[in-house]
Amino acid sequence: MGRALLDAWGEGKAFFDRASGVLGYDLAAVCLDGPAERLDSTAVSQPAIFVASIAALEWLKQTSPDVVDGFAAAAGLSLGEYTALVFAGVLDFETGLSVVRQRGEAMQAAADAAEGGMVSVLGLEIEQIERLVEEARGGDVLVVANYLCPGNTVVSGSRVACERLAAAATTAGAMKVIPLKVAGAFHSALMQPAVERLAAALADVPLSKPRIPVVSNVDALPHDDPEEIRSLLIRQVVEPVRWEASMRYMFDQGFDGFYEVGPGSVLKGLLKRIHRKTPCESVGV
Repeated sequence: MGRALLDAWGEGKAFFDRASGVLGYDLAAVCLDGPAERLDSTAVSQPAIFVASIAALEWLKQTSPDVVDGFAAAAGLSLGEYTALVFAGVLDFETGLSVVRQRGEAMQAAADAAEGGMVSVLGLEIEQIERLVEEARGGDVLVVANYLCPGNTVVSGSRVACERLAAAATTAGAMKVIPLKVAGAFHSALMQPAVERLAAALADVPLSKPRIPVVSNVDALPHDDPEEIRSLLIRQVVEPVRWEASMRYMFDQGFDGFYEVGPGSVLKGLLKRIHRKTPCESVGV
Protein backbone atom coordinates (compact mmCIF):
# COMPACT_ATOMS: atom_id res chain seq x y z
CA MET A 1 0.00 0.00 0.00
CA GLY A 2 1.31 3.42 -0.97
CA ARG A 3 4.26 2.27 -3.07
CA ALA A 4 3.04 3.86 -6.32
CA LEU A 5 2.48 7.20 -4.59
CA LEU A 6 5.84 7.17 -2.80
CA ASP A 7 7.66 6.14 -5.97
CA ALA A 8 6.05 9.03 -7.85
CA TRP A 9 6.20 11.56 -5.01
CA GLY A 10 8.95 10.99 -2.47
CA GLU A 11 7.74 13.89 -0.34
CA GLY A 12 4.77 11.74 0.65
CA LYS A 13 7.12 9.78 2.91
CA ALA A 14 6.97 12.71 5.32
CA PHE A 15 3.36 11.86 6.18
CA PHE A 16 4.30 8.27 6.99
CA ASP A 17 7.23 9.51 9.10
CA ARG A 18 4.95 11.86 11.02
CA ALA A 19 2.51 8.98 11.49
CA SER A 20 5.22 6.72 12.86
CA GLY A 21 5.85 9.28 15.60
CA VAL A 22 2.19 9.08 16.63
CA LEU A 23 1.83 5.31 16.24
CA GLY A 24 5.16 4.17 17.66
CA TYR A 25 6.07 1.92 14.72
CA ASP A 26 7.32 2.33 11.16
CA LEU A 27 4.05 2.62 9.24
CA ALA A 28 5.70 2.90 5.83
CA ALA A 29 7.56 -0.38 6.38
CA VAL A 30 4.33 -2.19 7.25
CA CYS A 31 2.48 -0.66 4.28
CA LEU A 32 5.21 -1.44 1.77
CA ASP A 33 6.61 -4.72 3.07
CA GLY A 34 3.96 -6.23 5.34
CA PRO A 35 3.55 -8.82 6.61
CA ALA A 36 0.05 -8.85 5.12
CA GLU A 37 -1.41 -10.38 8.28
CA ARG A 38 -0.36 -7.35 10.28
CA LEU A 39 -1.64 -4.88 7.71
CA ASP A 40 -4.96 -6.77 7.59
CA SER A 41 -5.54 -6.14 11.30
CA THR A 42 -8.00 -3.27 11.56
CA ALA A 43 -5.84 -1.79 14.33
CA VAL A 44 -3.13 -1.26 11.67
CA SER A 45 -5.14 -0.99 8.46
CA GLN A 46 -7.21 1.95 9.70
CA PRO A 47 -4.18 4.21 10.39
CA ALA A 48 -2.54 2.94 7.18
CA ILE A 49 -5.52 3.80 4.98
CA PHE A 50 -5.97 7.15 6.70
CA VAL A 51 -2.34 8.19 6.22
CA ALA A 52 -2.19 6.90 2.63
CA SER A 53 -5.35 8.85 1.83
CA ILE A 54 -4.08 12.08 3.37
CA ALA A 55 -0.78 11.67 1.49
CA ALA A 56 -2.65 11.13 -1.79
CA LEU A 57 -4.75 14.21 -1.09
CA GLU A 58 -1.63 16.27 -0.43
CA TRP A 59 -0.09 14.99 -3.67
CA LEU A 60 -3.22 16.14 -5.52
CA LYS A 61 -2.90 19.54 -3.84
CA GLN A 62 0.70 19.82 -5.05
CA THR A 63 0.07 18.65 -8.61
CA SER A 64 -3.43 20.07 -9.23
CA PRO A 65 -3.99 22.96 -6.81
CA ASP A 66 -6.81 24.46 -8.85
CA VAL A 67 -8.71 21.16 -8.72
CA VAL A 68 -8.42 20.91 -4.95
CA ASP A 69 -9.30 24.58 -4.46
CA GLY A 70 -12.52 23.86 -6.34
CA PHE A 71 -13.66 21.09 -4.01
CA ALA A 72 -16.90 22.31 -2.42
CA ALA A 73 -17.95 19.30 -0.32
CA ALA A 74 -16.59 15.98 0.90
CA ALA A 75 -17.67 12.56 2.09
CA GLY A 76 -15.91 9.40 3.15
CA LEU A 77 -17.09 5.83 3.54
CA SER A 78 -16.72 4.71 7.17
CA LEU A 79 -13.05 5.33 8.04
CA GLY A 80 -12.84 7.66 5.03
CA GLU A 81 -15.05 10.15 6.82
CA TYR A 82 -12.04 11.04 9.00
CA THR A 83 -10.01 11.94 5.90
CA ALA A 84 -12.90 14.09 4.70
CA LEU A 85 -13.07 15.85 8.06
CA VAL A 86 -9.32 16.55 8.07
CA PHE A 87 -9.62 18.02 4.56
CA ALA A 88 -12.52 20.17 5.75
CA GLY A 89 -10.47 21.51 8.67
CA VAL A 90 -12.48 19.87 11.45
CA LEU A 91 -9.32 18.35 12.92
CA ASP A 92 -5.65 18.26 11.98
CA PHE A 93 -3.61 15.34 10.66
CA GLU A 94 -1.97 14.23 13.90
CA THR A 95 -5.17 14.57 15.92
CA GLY A 96 -7.13 12.68 13.29
CA LEU A 97 -4.52 9.91 13.21
CA SER A 98 -4.55 9.61 16.99
CA VAL A 99 -8.33 9.14 16.98
CA VAL A 100 -8.16 6.71 14.05
CA ARG A 101 -5.51 4.66 15.88
CA GLN A 102 -7.73 4.38 18.94
CA ARG A 103 -10.76 3.64 16.75
CA GLY A 104 -8.90 0.82 15.01
CA GLU A 105 -7.64 -0.65 18.28
CA ALA A 106 -11.09 -0.47 19.86
CA MET A 107 -12.77 -2.10 16.88
CA GLN A 108 -10.12 -4.83 16.72
CA ALA A 109 -10.66 -5.58 20.41
CA ALA A 110 -14.42 -5.77 19.85
CA ALA A 111 -13.86 -8.08 16.87
CA ASP A 112 -11.59 -10.33 18.92
CA ALA A 113 -14.25 -10.57 21.63
CA ALA A 114 -17.05 -11.80 19.33
CA GLU A 115 -16.94 -14.08 16.31
CA GLY A 116 -18.47 -11.91 13.62
CA GLY A 117 -18.19 -11.15 9.95
CA MET A 118 -19.60 -9.28 6.98
CA VAL A 119 -21.18 -10.50 3.75
CA SER A 120 -21.55 -8.57 0.49
CA VAL A 121 -24.76 -9.37 -1.40
CA LEU A 122 -24.94 -8.43 -5.07
CA GLY A 123 -28.00 -8.40 -7.26
CA LEU A 124 -30.88 -8.21 -4.78
CA GLU A 125 -33.14 -5.28 -3.99
CA ILE A 126 -32.62 -3.73 -0.58
CA GLU A 127 -36.16 -4.68 0.50
CA GLN A 128 -35.34 -8.32 -0.24
CA ILE A 129 -32.14 -8.18 1.76
CA GLU A 130 -33.79 -6.49 4.74
CA ARG A 131 -36.42 -9.23 4.76
CA LEU A 132 -33.77 -11.96 4.53
CA VAL A 133 -31.85 -10.34 7.39
CA GLU A 134 -34.94 -10.44 9.60
CA GLU A 135 -35.51 -14.09 8.72
CA ALA A 136 -31.88 -15.19 9.14
CA ARG A 137 -31.14 -13.28 12.35
CA GLY A 138 -32.69 -15.72 14.80
CA GLY A 139 -31.33 -14.94 18.25
CA ASP A 140 -28.06 -13.57 16.89
CA VAL A 141 -26.84 -10.16 15.72
CA LEU A 142 -27.45 -9.50 12.03
CA VAL A 143 -28.02 -6.11 10.35
CA VAL A 144 -27.56 -4.27 7.10
CA ALA A 145 -24.22 -2.50 7.57
CA ASN A 146 -23.57 -0.73 4.24
CA TYR A 147 -26.16 0.65 1.84
CA LEU A 148 -23.64 1.10 -0.95
CA CYS A 149 -25.45 1.36 -4.28
CA PRO A 150 -28.28 -0.34 -6.18
CA GLY A 151 -27.63 -4.08 -6.11
CA ASN A 152 -24.71 -3.89 -3.67
CA THR A 153 -25.41 -4.22 0.04
CA VAL A 154 -23.27 -5.44 2.94
CA VAL A 155 -24.66 -7.33 5.91
CA SER A 156 -22.86 -7.62 9.25
CA GLY A 157 -23.28 -9.74 12.36
CA SER A 158 -22.38 -12.94 14.15
CA ARG A 159 -20.61 -15.53 12.05
CA VAL A 160 -23.40 -18.11 12.18
CA ALA A 161 -26.05 -15.54 11.26
CA CYS A 162 -23.92 -14.33 8.33
CA GLU A 163 -23.68 -17.91 7.12
CA ARG A 164 -27.46 -18.29 7.31
CA LEU A 165 -27.93 -15.03 5.44
CA ALA A 166 -25.45 -16.04 2.74
CA ALA A 167 -27.31 -19.29 2.13
CA ALA A 168 -30.68 -17.53 2.07
CA ALA A 169 -29.46 -14.83 -0.32
CA THR A 170 -28.07 -17.44 -2.68
CA THR A 171 -31.40 -19.29 -2.65
CA ALA A 172 -33.20 -15.98 -3.28
CA GLY A 173 -31.25 -15.47 -6.50
CA ALA A 174 -28.39 -13.16 -5.52
CA MET A 175 -25.88 -12.67 -8.32
CA LYS A 176 -22.99 -13.06 -5.86
CA VAL A 177 -22.66 -13.57 -2.13
CA ILE A 178 -19.16 -12.73 -0.90
CA PRO A 179 -17.91 -13.18 2.68
CA LEU A 180 -15.64 -10.19 3.23
CA LYS A 181 -12.08 -10.46 4.52
CA VAL A 182 -12.56 -8.17 7.48
CA ALA A 183 -11.62 -8.42 11.13
CA GLY A 184 -15.16 -8.36 12.50
CA ALA A 185 -18.81 -7.35 12.28
CA PHE A 186 -18.34 -3.64 11.66
CA HIS A 187 -21.33 -1.28 11.85
CA SER A 188 -23.28 -3.71 14.01
CA ALA A 189 -24.09 -4.08 17.70
CA LEU A 190 -21.06 -6.39 18.04
CA MET A 191 -18.96 -3.21 17.83
CA GLN A 192 -20.71 -1.73 20.88
CA PRO A 193 -17.65 -2.35 23.14
CA ALA A 194 -15.71 -0.01 20.83
CA VAL A 195 -18.20 2.84 21.32
CA GLU A 196 -17.08 3.71 24.85
CA ARG A 197 -13.40 3.70 23.87
CA LEU A 198 -14.00 5.86 20.82
CA ALA A 199 -16.17 8.24 22.82
CA ALA A 200 -13.33 8.62 25.32
CA ALA A 201 -10.83 9.20 22.50
CA LEU A 202 -13.02 11.92 21.01
CA ALA A 203 -14.12 13.50 24.29
CA ASP A 204 -11.28 16.00 24.62
CA VAL A 205 -10.44 16.38 20.93
CA PRO A 206 -11.03 19.94 19.73
CA LEU A 207 -13.21 19.93 16.62
CA SER A 208 -13.69 22.97 14.40
CA LYS A 209 -16.62 23.93 12.23
CA PRO A 210 -16.02 22.46 8.74
CA ARG A 211 -15.01 24.96 6.06
CA ILE A 212 -16.97 22.91 3.48
CA PRO A 213 -19.88 20.49 4.00
CA VAL A 214 -18.94 16.93 4.99
CA VAL A 215 -21.77 14.46 4.46
CA SER A 216 -22.16 12.08 7.41
CA ASN A 217 -22.39 8.32 6.94
CA VAL A 218 -25.05 8.04 9.63
CA ASP A 219 -27.79 10.26 8.18
CA ALA A 220 -26.44 11.28 4.74
CA LEU A 221 -26.48 14.97 5.69
CA PRO A 222 -23.80 17.58 6.43
CA HIS A 223 -23.43 19.06 9.91
CA ASP A 224 -21.82 22.34 11.02
CA ASP A 225 -21.94 21.81 14.79
CA PRO A 226 -18.71 20.17 16.04
CA GLU A 227 -20.60 18.45 18.86
CA GLU A 228 -23.01 16.89 16.35
CA ILE A 229 -20.04 15.69 14.31
CA ARG A 230 -18.48 14.17 17.44
CA SER A 231 -21.70 12.30 18.27
CA LEU A 232 -22.13 11.05 14.71
CA LEU A 233 -18.59 9.69 14.56
CA ILE A 234 -19.31 7.65 17.68
CA ARG A 235 -22.64 6.40 16.35
CA GLN A 236 -21.06 5.50 13.03
CA VAL A 237 -19.25 2.50 14.57
CA VAL A 238 -22.51 0.64 15.24
CA GLU A 239 -24.86 2.18 12.67
CA PRO A 240 -25.07 1.50 8.92
CA VAL A 241 -23.15 3.47 6.32
CA ARG A 242 -25.67 5.19 4.06
CA TRP A 243 -23.38 5.74 1.11
CA GLU A 244 -25.96 5.69 -1.69
CA ALA A 245 -28.10 8.21 0.20
CA SER A 246 -25.02 10.38 0.77
CA MET A 247 -24.25 10.46 -2.93
CA ARG A 248 -27.86 11.18 -3.85
CA TYR A 249 -27.90 14.08 -1.37
CA MET A 250 -24.86 15.53 -3.14
CA PHE A 251 -26.51 15.11 -6.54
CA ASP A 252 -29.54 16.97 -5.18
CA GLN A 253 -27.22 19.80 -4.15
CA GLY A 254 -25.95 20.09 -7.71
CA PHE A 255 -22.61 18.30 -7.50
CA ASP A 256 -21.76 16.76 -10.84
CA GLY A 257 -18.17 15.53 -10.54
CA PHE A 258 -16.09 13.71 -7.93
CA TYR A 259 -12.53 12.71 -7.02
CA GLU A 260 -11.87 9.53 -5.07
CA VAL A 261 -8.75 10.02 -2.98
CA GLY A 262 -7.09 7.02 -1.34
CA PRO A 263 -6.31 3.34 -1.90
CA GLY A 264 -8.25 1.64 -4.69
CA SER A 265 -11.19 2.76 -6.79
CA VAL A 266 -14.16 1.10 -5.08
CA LEU A 267 -16.06 4.35 -4.63
CA LYS A 268 -15.73 5.17 -8.31
CA GLY A 269 -17.35 1.83 -9.09
CA LEU A 270 -20.17 2.48 -6.62
CA LEU A 271 -20.77 5.91 -8.13
CA LYS A 272 -21.18 4.38 -11.57
CA ARG A 273 -23.95 2.17 -10.19
CA ILE A 274 -25.69 5.13 -8.54
CA HIS A 275 -25.37 7.61 -11.44
CA ARG A 276 -23.47 6.23 -14.42
CA LYS A 277 -22.85 9.53 -16.21
CA THR A 278 -21.27 11.35 -13.27
CA PRO A 279 -17.50 11.64 -13.81
CA CYS A 280 -15.14 10.47 -11.08
CA GLU A 281 -11.34 10.43 -11.10
CA SER A 282 -9.47 8.11 -8.74
CA VAL A 283 -6.34 9.43 -7.07
CA GLY A 284 -5.07 6.14 -5.74
CA VAL A 285 -1.98 4.98 -3.93
